[in-house]
Amino acid sequence: MPRDARYQAAIMQDGKILLIQHREHESGRAYWLLPGGGMEEDETEEEAVKREVREETNLEVKVEALLLDEPAQPGKSGYKRYKTYLCSPVTLNAAPGYEPEPEVAAFYSIAQVGWFSIEDESTWTEVIINDLITAPLLRRIREALAGYSG
Repeated sequence: MPRDARYQAAIMQDGKILLIQHREHESGRAYWLLPGGGMEEDETEEEAVKREVREETNLEVKVEALLLDEPAQPGKSGYKRYKTYLCSPVTLNAAPGYEPEPEVAAFYSIAQVGWFSIEDESTWTEVIINDLITAPLLRRIREALAGYSG
């Protein structure tokens, strides 16, 4: 099944957002991002978000609303769109999960998970602050949450 969109979760709790850290096997490079991925056959978007979160963070979540629906940056991804869903945790113990696709797992693993303030950028690591994808995305999520009346 083609994966035209990445379904990702903005998991919020007490003003903090959950990020996962990927670590590339070959280079050792690490970066933070939202949990998420492509939709499997016969899944809804919400089911895809829940499955990806479960696989990557060991959490069960409630999908609250579609927060952002954005085109991908040209040349930066295999996806055409990014759909970010606001989620709240149903279970509480987030832990690094796994990538079930062998071709992806051969490239990187999920090294850790972390909760970061969505409002206070001073709590973000230098890696997050300097990331040209994650930092702007967190700022757009913050803006979207300010206008969310859910």
